[in-house]
Amino acid sequence: MNDIDPKALFRLSVLGPLVSRERLSRGELQQIVRQLAQQEYAIPGSRRRHISEKTLQAWYYAWRRNGLGGLSDAPRTDTGRSKLPEPVQVAVLAAKRENPRRSIRQIRLLLEAAGLVPRDTLSRCAVHRLLKAHGISRIAGPDVVPEEKRSFAAEHAGSIWYGDVMHGPTLSFGGRRMKTYLVSLMDDASRLIVHSAFCLSETALDIEGVLKQALLRRGVPKTIVVDNGAAYRAATLQGICARLSMRLVYCRPYAPEGKGKLERWHRTLRDQFLAELDTTHIRELADLNARLWAWVEQVYHRQPHSALGNQTPLLRYQQDLPRIRLLGPLAAQLDELFWHRVARHVRRDGTVSYQNRRFEVPYELTGQTVMLVVDPHAGTVVRIESQTGEPLGAATALDVVANSTRRRRRAQPEPVTVTHATTPGPNLLELVHQRHYHEEG
Repeated sequence: MNDIDPKALFRLSVLGPLVSRERLSRGELQQIVRQLAQQEYAIPGSRRRHISEKTLQAWYYAWRRNGLGGLSDAPRTDTGRSKLPEPVQVAVLAAKRENPRRSIRQIRLLLEAAGLVPRDTLSRCAVHRLLKAHGISRIAGPDVVPEEKRSFAAEHAGSIWYGDVMHGPTLSFGGRRMKTYLVSLMDDASRLIVHSAFCLSETALDIEGVLKQALLRRGVPKTIVVDNGAAYRAATLQGICARLSMRLVYCRPYAPEGKGKLERWHRTLRDQFLAELDTTHIRELADLNARLWAWVEQVYHRQPHSALGNQTPLLRYQQDLPRIRLLGPLAAQLDELFWHRVARHVRRDGTVSYQNRRFEVPYELTGQTVMLVVDPHAGTVVRIESQTGEPLGAATALDVVANSTRRRRRAQPEPVTVTHATTPGPNLLELVHQRHYHEEG
């Protein structure tokens, strides 16, 4: 009996809600496919977590036609055979063997220059397949050295933190279905989750909020390693790290192995936390995070970890407590370190806007552009500064009712200085008057 293709079994399990139905009503196929496309999967042989609606439909119709066998990858009928003419194949292989360091582009240019193929007709993919079939596709030579990648770990806790965002479940909050995102920071040496929280977006503000709590709970790291996403590139996050003497390092694009330990944490969270989550108890985001923090502290941090010599992350972290740089006096200024500064134009009524709210500022600033110093997490305006950082006064929430009875300061006319000349100058009206009546007379 032939073994069943594991990929076919996986695809069949994904299509379960569809293949288990004897009949689908009008529009039901699209509805179920759309729901399946929104879920996350552990796809064999892939780092992706989602499957497109188009792919799901193709799998479904393949299953309808050929059953489980239709869900297996069909082998290529032209495997091992090149469509290039025989003389061209010989020339390609000879060119590569003569100089193993030649790239496909160089081989194509060489054959075009020799007149063996017309210009821009030799397929790059065809050349690659031919070289690969003969085991000589890689560039070789003394000057070509593969990139060195080695496993490493920070020597002490607090040396390196990793930051990343994972797509979380879609849940109902207040009658609305909302997508969640898990923002996490992990200590490299101990695998301790210094802080993690589900958010409703993955903006720089969400990341800064998690970082702020991590600093309060676990001290100040020397280095934070993050990916190249726009949220991590925000100037506000870079400024926070600079003021706290934390080095902010960005992983190279398309190199997820730089944060492999966090990827492993995400897998553990899916398998142990999300798999056990009872969403009937989740009414708001705070309910979800309360259960996350309880599980992290009571379960994850207390489980022996093979990479730590079967120590728990908490115990490994506690061993290095004397080495960890604490906030100390900076704790009292931490809120200020996370304040943002945004430019605003002061309206004619002496107000500015922030997050759809209006604030009154000193009326003398009317018409000017000022910097609002804001606490983005509290949604409040702390004070007003000039564009060079000079304090310009406070900002208070606009109270239109109180303003209706407030005594207003009236504009005072500027004093007019009267200069008494010793000799009066000409007066236009008198000159015109004299000329008019003199002409009539």
